[in-house]
Amino acid sequence: MPANTLSILKPSVNNLTVRVFVRAAGLDFEEVDVWGQTTTPEFLAKDPAHLTPLLEESGLPRGSLWESCAIMQYLCNKHGLESFYPSDPGRRAMIDGANCYLLATLYPLLTRATYPALGFPQYPGEVGTADVDDAAKAKAAKDAEAALAEPLEVYRVFFLDGKPFIGGDSPSIADIRLCATLEFLNAIDYAFPAWVEDFMQRMESTLGDAYSEPAADVRGYIEYVKSQ
Repeated sequence: MPANTLSILKPSVNNLTVRVFVRAAGLDFEEVDVWGQTTTPEFLAKDPAHLTPLLEESGLPRGSLWESCAIMQYLCNKHGLESFYPSDPGRRAMIDGANCYLLATLYPLLTRATYPALGFPQYPGEVGTADVDDAAKAKAAKDAEAALAEPLEVYRVFFLDGKPFIGGDSPSIADIRLCATLEFLNAIDYAFPAWVEDFMQRMESTLGDAYSEPAADVRGYIEYVKSQ
């Protein structure tokens, strides 16, 4: 019986993050696709935020945990996965900083730029959900796309700083989170800087099938949407 159960939605980069991680880390897990089930009473009893990925594991105080970065941190701490999340305070600070910067700065811009093309619902309060015309919504998406260049450059000059990965010589949980997130930019044919392309290729080459197999679900969904 697998020690961990992951409830996932296959087209999601948030889910892709953890799906790649558990494979790369060699953890025993069961994956359950909960498409269309996240607002059922059964699911909400475990996850009142109705978010995925959802980890169910006996060591958790409430038996479940959502949010991709929190899940990876927990599993690294539990299993002593130093290569993905080193215990050295300075190295860990860089990984935590990269993940927090992604969640607070890069990811909101990415959702505004890509969610309209992907057909995903946008967040309340965004231009995409406001009572404005399609031209205003399209401009907001383009403005967000243009704004992505700055946080991406921050990753290059600060978090990577000439290293192959944020974690140093091998991928960390921050590298997995960043690379999975960048997959969504293919939905709008974003012009990646050369270093981003190199980074993503290096991640997939290093992690192999642990990355390619779950990434195929996200890529397949993007190709489907673009073909419509």
